[in-house]
Amino acid sequence: MRQDVLLVDSVEQATVLLKPRRIELLAEMAEPRTCPELAERFRETPQKIYYHVKTMERAGLVERAGERSVNGIAEGHYRAKARAFWLSPRLVRGLGGQKAVQEQTSLRILAGHAEQMLEDVGHLAERSAAGEHTPSLSLAVDITLPTRERREEFLNALTQTFEQLARQYTGTAPTKREAPETFRFTLTCYPTPAREAS
Repeated sequence: MRQDVLLVDSVEQATVLLKPRRIELLAEMAEPRTCPELAERFRETPQKIYYHVKTMERAGLVERAGERSVNGIAEGHYRAKARAFWLSPRLVRGLGGQKAVQEQTSLRILAGHAEQMLEDVGHLAERSAAGEHTPSLSLAVDITLPTRERREEFLNALTQTFEQLARQYTGTAPTKREAPETFRFTLTCYPTPAREAS
């Protein structure tokens, strides 16, 4: 079964993926395709497409999905191993130097939380592809806080609520029928970036 998400977390795998033609090929391989079909689509030689496809297969980005016989020759069908590919932030950690890190400490902490969540979701997607049930919850809301006083009031209320939930549910004894399961709860709060109208 094809994965929803594949986390690209090695330099070798990222090097294979991050080439424009291969990204285009992966998009076309949402459904199984043969190298001649892809060659016709991109107006390339089948040999060149075959090289790209086999390189991605060795890197774990593409999988063989079957084959058919054409004029007595076995022709493989290949498809992308996942519906989406996420590049791990760990591959580009620390860009910008120490000065940039010191100037943006709070944003770096926020980025660290986002990085951890991305890594976790990528690994959970792999477990889900293997048939394992992975319960999750995601909430998002925009709140307008026009003054510094209101921001501080909101922050205090949010912190108290967060701490109360942690105290209430952390360490609750599981029933004999259920194995204990730990959930990571990440709370982030940041100004909504201004976006240009399209």
